[in-house]
Amino acid sequence: MIIRNYRVTDETGWVRCRTLAFLQTAYFDNVLNKKEHYQNPAIELVAELDGQIVGLIDVEFEKEERTVCSRGEGLGGMIWHIAVHPDFSRRAIGQQLLYAAETKAKEMNINRFEAWTRDDLWVQTWYEKMKFKMVDSYYHVYFEGSEMKHKIQSNIPNLYLVNTFTHYVGNDIDQFKSNNRVHKCVCFERSF
Repeated sequence: MIIRNYRVTDETGWVRCRTLAFLQTAYFDNVLNKKEHYQNPAIELVAELDGQIVGLIDVEFEKEERTVCSRGEGLGGMIWHIAVHPDFSRRAIGQQLLYAAETKAKEMNINRFEAWTRDDLWVQTWYEKMKFKMVDSYYHVYFEGSEMKHKIQSNIPNLYLVNTFTHYVGNDIDQFKSNNRVHKCVCFERSF
């Protein structure tokens, strides 16, 4: 396996790897049909094995403090995507991608990474194993059908809400316990 910079010709493999990896998480419905591009410089690496993209990491980094990351001092990098193809899990590919991105980040005077994830315990445990600390959280709340009644409404004539995705930053999360999908979105940070 080699870890190398992403190339435009990797896009199909990148999308496949990310989609298959995310299907096993609380982000299962966050499907992309093309690779994201970033406003700021980014570290974009892939892990390749026998011509197949089996892992990826994208880290957008700051040129000015707190323009990409939500906290911290100095210049940081936001991990937007880190994924390992499920057929290649448990081979330390994610760890190798993280360390390779960190090495590149240090060369650019980046002093930390920030990553947001949902409430998948195995994902959070991985970040903790990689020496990230949980530093912030809020909730992703989905409303669908009758869950929206008296909670989410539109003032636009002839517009009928079918489902809605929201961010909840309050303290009364119990009011949404009847919703089918409520996820705690957690921020992890690792300084180096």
